[in-house]
Amino acid sequence: MAQTAGTVMLDPAGNLTAGMLEAAARPLKVMLEGETANRTDLGHAFVRECLSGERPVYGATTGFGPLVTFGGRGSSEEQCDNALQHLTAGQGPDLSHAVVRATMLARTWSLSRGISGISPAALEALRAALEIDFAPVVPTLGSVGASGDLVPLAYIAQSLRGVGEARFEGARMPAAEALVKARLQALTFTGRDALSMVNGTSVTSAAAGLAVAALRRSYDCGLALSALLTDLLGAEPRFLEPLLLKAFGHPGTVTAGDRLRGLLEGSVASGDRQLQEPYSVRCVPQLMGAVWSALAWAGDVVERDLNGVSDNPLFFPDADLVAHGGNFFGQPVAFAADMLSIVATQMGNLAERQLDLLVDPVRSSGLPPMLSPKPGAEHAVQGVQLVTTAIVASMRRACVPASVQSLPTNLHNQDIVPFGTQAALTAFEQAQNLRLIQGSLAVGLRQAAYLRAGRRMAPRCAELVAALSEVVDPITGDRPLDKDVRAAADVLDRFVEDQSTAGAHW
Repeated sequence: MAQTAGTVMLDPAGNLTAGMLEAAARPLKVMLEGETANRTDLGHAFVRECLSGERPVYGATTGFGPLVTFGGRGSSEEQCDNALQHLTAGQGPDLSHAVVRATMLARTWSLSRGISGISPAALEALRAALEIDFAPVVPTLGSVGASGDLVPLAYIAQSLRGVGEARFEGARMPAAEALVKARLQALTFTGRDALSMVNGTSVTSAAAGLAVAALRRSYDCGLALSALLTDLLGAEPRFLEPLLLKAFGHPGTVTAGDRLRGLLEGSVASGDRQLQEPYSVRCVPQLMGAVWSALAWAGDVVERDLNGVSDNPLFFPDADLVAHGGNFFGQPVAFAADMLSIVATQMGNLAERQLDLLVDPVRSSGLPPMLSPKPGAEHAVQGVQLVTTAIVASMRRACVPASVQSLPTNLHNQDIVPFGTQAALTAFEQAQNLRLIQGSLAVGLRQAAYLRAGRRMAPRCAELVAALSEVVDPITGDRPLDKDVRAAADVLDRFVEDQSTAGAHW
């Protein structure tokens, strides 16, 4: 799968990556490579052939779920309508725009493989919706992550035929009205189109993919912030000795240590720090090395899932085979997403403790309490630190694994389920919360640099301070800092993307 600015090419020889999912938040041109279009046509023709004969096909000639023993509706159009109508039962707040759009791209990629039997018209409807600022309104609650993300995907399918609600150019409205404004034709589902749309784990894999992309950046941000903290404290970088880190036995630790040494090149130790730094400085290579290893594993699982086909049944024309099974069971991503939540939370723990160290005059080599230029009269980052504590507590509570919370449902047809959707959505939320904690630490570090103006800094650390200083003014008097935290998080994202410090090759 090739990518240019605002364009992806659906190519069976390529791959959909976590980073590509983020591009779908904006209008995205999706192009079908010639072989992809041919495979889609062949798969759809094979489904039509199967349905014209006596061959039983789940969900096309039968009822759904445990009602498979009963016959379906009289026509394929009625069958498709039935599939979507009974699943339009979701509840809760709306899924974020980013998750919905990423889901649409992930589902388009899966269906374009040609073995779900989707019609070219349905695939084109997804592609056309991605090309403009159109997003179905989808509730958060409803999927158990088995038999696919049936309920949330049903809302996406419904919106393409003008049922339910959608957002066009940011405005929420009836889906039928949004289609008219977007100049999209309302889709009529035939064959097994409706089941093809809903019978996959694309919400799960998309949300987890977005979490992976965000946490990879947060890993880079965490290293940059840790280096800046070390520099501003005037700490000796003895804890980064290559022989020491190699002896630990974990390649991720060596990688993190190499990155930190590069960031700290040119740093000058103050000479007044204790022999051994607190763990939030000294053990950063070991902690972030474990993050690197966990992200590498979880990212690989999620991207494998993005590039697989989740649906049931699957159609293989060359083998004259309709294969019924369980390729909609989201267990791999459920495990990976739970790990992503844990990784995000421990990086949050680290950043929160680093901010706590920074605001404590006993441990910060004399920086004023709360980094205030006038302690008592001005409170500087005191409120910011309180918020980081609250966010970390929330993240810890959210770390209860979803992947083992199986509850039988659907007349015990779904007698064990992975709850991967909840795991993935939690991981996505955890990644967003981590950005806020790291943004809070960045505000504190920018203030510390202001209070220690004139101190010689490592060039790379000085670059980060300069970037932060463009959007975060020094705190000379108390003021609201909520927007500063969010602006600092944005600066961090740009910094690690633009600088060669972002050298972890995922």
